[in-house]
Amino acid sequence: MGRILREDNLLCLRKKKFHSTTDSKHGFPVYPNLTRNFVPATRNQLWVADITYIRLAEEFVYLAVVLDAYSRLVIGWALERTLEAKLALGALQMALDKRDASAGLIHHSDRGVQYACGDYTQLLTDHGLRISMSRKANPYDNAKAESFMKTLKHEEVNRVEYRDLAEARRGIRHFLERTYNRRRLHSALGYRPPAEFDALEQVRKVPA
Repeated sequence: MGRILREDNLLCLRKKKFHSTTDSKHGFPVYPNLTRNFVPATRNQLWVADITYIRLAEEFVYLAVVLDAYSRLVIGWALERTLEAKLALGALQMALDKRDASAGLIHHSDRGVQYACGDYTQLLTDHGLRISMSRKANPYDNAKAESFMKTLKHEEVNRVEYRDLAEARRGIRHFLERTYNRRRLHSALGYRPPAEFDALEQVRKVPA
C-alpha cells in the first residue's frame, strides 16, 4: 500500500535535517577536475560517484552510487551503516563487475576521504580509470550525481518511512533498478529512461 501511495504521489513529503557525508579534511592526494567542458559522447567515458544519507526510524544509513554520465544509468550502488571506504568500494566494484572499463574512462567524484583513500584510488588505477575530483566546496562540478541524488530523495526517500536497513535496501533496490533505471524519463535523453537510452547506444555499436 505504501508503495502504491508513493507512486501516485499521495504521501506528504517530509523535510529532513542536513547530514554531511563528505569529509575532505584528509591527507590523501586530491586529483584535478578532468570533466570541465567534457560532454561524454558514448557510454563508459565518464562515471560519476556520490554518497548520501538515508534516515531510518532510529539511525542513519548511507548510500553510495556510481552512474554512467552518458545515460544517467545507475551502474553501481551500496547501502551500509558506515561511511567507511567499504561503502564507496562496494558501489564501485558493482559498476566494474557490470561494465567493461574502457581505456581512458574518467571516474569523477567529490574529494571526500572515501574517494581519495588509497584502497579506492588503487582500485581505479588497477582498472585503468582516470581519477577526477570536484573543486573544493563546488557541487556544480558533480552536477549529474547531485541531480540524481535530488531525484532519489524527492521521488523515493522522502516519501517513505524505512523501519530498518533491510527494508531500506529493498526499497532503494526497487527504485534504482526498476523505477529509475527502467521507467524514469529524462528530457536530456529524448524522454527515454536510462536503461533504454543505454541499450540504444549498444545497438548503434553493433556492425551492420
